[in-house]
Amino acid sequence: MTDRADQTIDALRSGHDHLAALVRGLAPEDLTRPSGAAEWDVSQVLSHLGSGSEINLANLEASLNGTAAPDGDFNKAVWARWDAMSPAERAEGFLTASEALVSRYESLDAQTRQDLRVKLGFLPVPVDVATAAGLRLSEFAHHSWDVEVAFDPAAALAPAATDLLLDQVGLLIHFIGKADALGGRRGSLTIRTTSPERSFGLDLGEKVALVDEPAQPDAVLSAPAEWWLRLTTGRHAPEHTPDGVTLTSQTLTLDDLRRVFPGF
Repeated sequence: MTDRADQTIDALRSGHDHLAALVRGLAPEDLTRPSGAAEWDVSQVLSHLGSGSEINLANLEASLNGTAAPDGDFNKAVWARWDAMSPAERAEGFLTASEALVSRYESLDAQTRQDLRVKLGFLPVPVDVATAAGLRLSEFAHHSWDVEVAFDPAAALAPAATDLLLDQVGLLIHFIGKADALGGRRGSLTIRTTSPERSFGLDLGEKVALVDEPAQPDAVLSAPAEWWLRLTTGRHAPEHTPDGVTLTSQTLTLDDLRRVFPGF
């Protein structure tokens, strides 16, 4: 698990450095452009990433120090402070807060990366460093896309994050997938991804779940792995769907899958 923690922390570093370089080059008017997140402009996405960095760092420090994790009131105070910032202040604050979190993860020695259990307020039990950093990587990678797509409609998730998140998406898919969006219909799919190549199953039953590849699927979805990840998080509009995405089925459409994964 230490290797996975190392890889995830490295991906957080490369992701931060990439987005930070983009943010430093933005003009004031760029910060108020619509982002890939439907209700947020670019500065609001950066505010979410910056406030999330503060909250994640506070959780990490509490776990390292053996103290209680910050409560909901702490989170609300952090969000309120960031909400009150100007677009320029959000951009500057993001650069500082994100760097602080990534640097703190990097400072953990090998033993700590293996043994530490991090308390996160939305999970019932503490998790290891690889999982905690992986959840942060998922949030960071997708919201980085929200920023980048404001300037490049063909933007894709970072390859370093994609490789790691592809193995992690099953942890949350039954929460983010909405089986009732199909109006009572059910189905099983084979998912085949490229970059990297994987093959597995998706069950659309009473719940949405990743399963073994079905012998007789109702549909076969072929897609770049980064788009599959974006599909599960609602970042799947037709204008941001590459030509390499295909769905072979008599009963399901891409729009059906978009309804199953409305985003959050």
